Amino acid sequence: MCGRFNLRTPASELAAFFDIVFDPPLQTSLAPRFNIAPSQPVLVVRAGADRNEGALVNWGLVPGWAKEPSIGSRMINARGETVAEKPSFRSAFRHHRCLVPASGFYEWQKMTGSRKQPWHIHRPDDAPLAFAGIWEHWETNDGSVLHTCAIITTEANSQMAPIHHRMPVILDPPDFPAWLDPQHEDHDQLQGLLQPCPDETLVADPIDTWVNRPANDGPDCLRPADESPAGDGVLFE
Repeated sequence: MCGRFNLRTPASELAAFFDIVFDPPLQTSLAPRFNIAPSQPVLVVRAGADRNEGALVNWGLVPGWAKEPSIGSRMINARGETVAEKPSFRSAFRHHRCLVPASGFYEWQKMTGSRKQPWHIHRPDDAPLAFAGIWEHWETNDGSVLHTCAIITTEANSQMAPIHHRMPVILDPPDFPAWLDPQHEDHDQLQGLLQPCPDETLVADPIDTWVNRPANDGPDCLRPADESPAGDGVLFE
């Protein structure tokens, strides 16, 4: 799964990587965030009227047919293997696909007893990641509007598997146009994008348990663990 991530990349670099122009109010709100958790606002890139756009939506997808928004707390991730079929996700997969920008994400490796070791997973050069996502538009009876999203996951690649059996789907820029185009109807091709990234894409660092608490934010979330459970501290090469 993907239950926590960070977005530390400057807005100017995000705009260049995703080929978008941020509205000034949105750009000024994009301060570095080190511990993004479900139910919080997250940045997504999606198709706009004339070009792709950035928007803030709540993390936890609320289907259009939902009677109330609390269902979103159970919809932070959508499995790539079934996203096109599940009633909660299939409409968004067909019409409301998006990208969720990130600089890195966190997973917790089960250790002896109840102990879990947090890991920070990111590109070796800390370049942005583009998680495959879906978003939805939900309205209350009084006309209030809520936009929400979910991150699509897939089985872990061989390097990620020792930490966790699932990982977010990470798309590359050549795949962005097809994924974001709401008129793109080759769903078999889109389904084919929902694969684990190559092993060499990511590196992982064992980090301090300070990140465990969602209320904790700031650079200390990336503080190295005092002692690596893997021995030499290197999992990915």
